[in-house]
Amino acid sequence: MNLLRLAALPLALAAASVHAEESASFLDALTGGKITVDSRLRAENVSDDAFARDAGALTWRNRVGYQSAPWFGFTLFAELEDVRALDEGYNSTANGRTQYPTVADPEGGEWNQAGIAWTPVEGTRFAVGRQRIILDNARFFGNVGWRQNEQTFDAASFTQTLGKNTTGRYYYLQDAHRVFGHANPNPLLAEYDIGGHVLNVSHAFGPATLTGYAYFVENEDLPLSSNRIVGARLAGAHALEAPWKLLYTLEFAQQADWRDGAAIIDADYMLFEVGAARGAYSGKLSYEVLGSDGHYAFQTPFATLHAFNGWADKFLTTPVNGLIDSFVTFAGPVGKLQWVASAHQYRADHGGADYGTEFDASLSYSFAKRFTALAKLAHYNADDFARDTDKLWLSLEYKY
Repeated sequence: MNLLRLAALPLALAAASVHAEESASFLDALTGGKITVDSRLRAENVSDDAFARDAGALTWRNRVGYQSAPWFGFTLFAELEDVRALDEGYNSTANGRTQYPTVADPEGGEWNQAGIAWTPVEGTRFAVGRQRIILDNARFFGNVGWRQNEQTFDAASFTQTLGKNTTGRYYYLQDAHRVFGHANPNPLLAEYDIGGHVLNVSHAFGPATLTGYAYFVENEDLPLSSNRIVGARLAGAHALEAPWKLLYTLEFAQQADWRDGAAIIDADYMLFEVGAARGAYSGKLSYEVLGSDGHYAFQTPFATLHAFNGWADKFLTTPVNGLIDSFVTFAGPVGKLQWVASAHQYRADHGGADYGTEFDASLSYSFAKRFTALAKLAHYNADDFARDTDKLWLSLEYKY
C-alpha cells in the first residue's frame, strides 16, 4: 500500500533526530497504547420471493486493534479483522452459492486499518494509511458498519478544528476496500482503485449544525461512474416547552460527471426531516429524493447504504428512474430495552412507478457494560420493483 509506505517516513525522520532517552520514551509510547476488541456473532435469515430457497447465515466477526500512546504528537494504529461462516447456507458473493439470496458477509481476514497519525497541536490532525471514514450521517461516505466486514479507505486525511464550533476535514482517497472482502473472486467487489478529493466543513451555531461539502471521486476501475457531489446540510434540535425538542434536517446536493465520468451523470439529492423528541422518545417524518431524469439516477456507492431506504437493502443501487422514500421513524426505551420502528413508502422520482412499502423494527439490549444483544427485522412488500422480501437478524456483540 503506497500510502502506508509514506506513513512511515515522518516517523522515521522524527526518530532519527532524538536522543537515546527520547528513543526510550518512544518504546514507552509504543507499548503503552490502547487495545480494542469488537466481536459479533450474528444469524441472518433472508426470504426473497425471487429465490426458491431461503438464506441462512451464521457468521462470527472478530476485530482486534491497537493504537499507541502519543510520541511527539505521533500515534500508530492498526486493526485486524476476520470473518468466519459457521453456517454457509447463503450467497456471500464469494462462495458461489447463487441458489440462495445474498448475505454480503464472505469469509476472510484482512487489515481493516493501519497507519500513522500526527497531532502537532490541539485541534490539528494528520493521518496516512488505511482508515475508517464516516462523514455526517454516512449518506455519502461511511464504514458500512452493519456488515461483518467493514468498508475502509487507503487515504491521507487532515482535520482542523477552529474554536469549539467549526471543523474542516479533507481526505485524499486512493483505494476503497469494500465489504465483500479483499479475497473476493470478483476484483470489483473486493476494492475500487480510486482517486478522490473529499472536503467537508461544518459549523455549529445555537441548536443547529450547517455543513458544506464537495466530493470529487475518480473511479479508475469504473471510469464512467466518476463523479462529483457538491451540497449542504442543516440539522439540529430546537428546544420547545420542556421536555420537548423540535428535530429537523434539510439537505440538498447535486451530482455531475467528473474526469472520465459519463456525460449523463446529472442528478439532484434532497432530504427533508421534521420530528419531535421527548426525553429518550422520538418520532420523525422524512422525505428523501434521489433524483433522476430517466437516464441516470443519483448514486452513493461509498455510503453506509444499509442505514438508508429500508433495512431490506432493496435500493443499494438507485434504480434508473430514481427513488422517493417517504417514511416515519419512532424510537424509545422500554425499561432497559431500546426499540426502533419505521415504515417506508417507495416510488420512482421519474415516471412515478410504485416501488412498494417496507416495515422495519429492532430491539436491542445492552448489558454487563460491554455486551449488546439485538433482534431486528425487515418486511418489504414489492409492487413495480423487485420481489417481496423478509429479513431477520439475531446478534450478540462484545466491545472492549
